[in-house]
Amino acid sequence: MNALRNKVQLIGNLGMNPEIKTLDGGRKLAKMSIATNESYKNAKGEFVKETQWHNLIAWGKTADIIEKLLKKGSEVAIEGKLINRNYTDKEGIKKYITEIQVSEFLMLGEKKA
Repeated sequence: MNALRNKVQLIGNLGMNPEIKTLDGGRKLAKMSIATNESYKNAKGEFVKETQWHNLIAWGKTADIIEKLLKKGSEVAIEGKLINRNYTDKEGIKKYITEIQVSEFLMLGEKKA
């Protein structure tokens, strides 16, 4: 039951090519974003499509695989956990960031040649 406490599962499309950074010691970090879409009819009976953007990060071997396989537009299912962090910018304003730390992913859709 403990594994359910902070678990996120999403299916969406990458909005950008993964940004890969190699840190001191050789550990890799992948940063990317995915879009998820929800469709519904509003109170007026009009069809509405709503898109949400989610920031993702992945470390180590997962980042290595993401670097090789994923690109902008790729449809992917991800599983991970929410990470919240904050920092103070150059103007002294506190900024808050919420990301999903990817632990697993599955490529969906058709493979490109």
